[in-house]
Amino acid sequence: MRISTKGRYALRAMIDIARQDSDQYIRLEDIAMRQNISKKYLEAVIKFLVVNGLLEGKRGKNGGYKLVRDPEEYTAWDIISVTEKDEIAPVACLENGAAPCPIKKTCPTLSMWKEFGQVEKEFFSRYTIRDLAEGKNRTKKK
Repeated sequence: MRISTKGRYALRAMIDIARQDSDQYIRLEDIAMRQNISKKYLEAVIKFLVVNGLLEGKRGKNGGYKLVRDPEEYTAWDIISVTEKDEIAPVACLENGAAPCPIKKTCPTLSMWKEFGQVEKEFFSRYTIRDLAEGKNRTKKK
């Protein structure tokens, strides 16, 4: 699996907002500048996060974006799974809406790929946005 630019930028934006440690809305321009991301591209990424309920947006003079939950309530998996959608499957036959596999019942590797997908999910679920914002190399307690 390869995380797309959209997924990486979404994580960086969420971490940036968490680092502001504020109930105030954070301006898109400020996030883009700090993260060295094109404002136009970041706008599309942020809009996607708002539509999917991960961020709240406000227009106007004091507008911007803020987290809808506390940073420790988001995991990296929450963001990656939303931004990557079907692309997160380790093999094509496990993607949502994949064509039926003619050897599914006898495939010698299917269980391995399913296990790998679960390991990916568990790995990214260990890291909270708070952990990443604080630069901690620790994992979420189970």
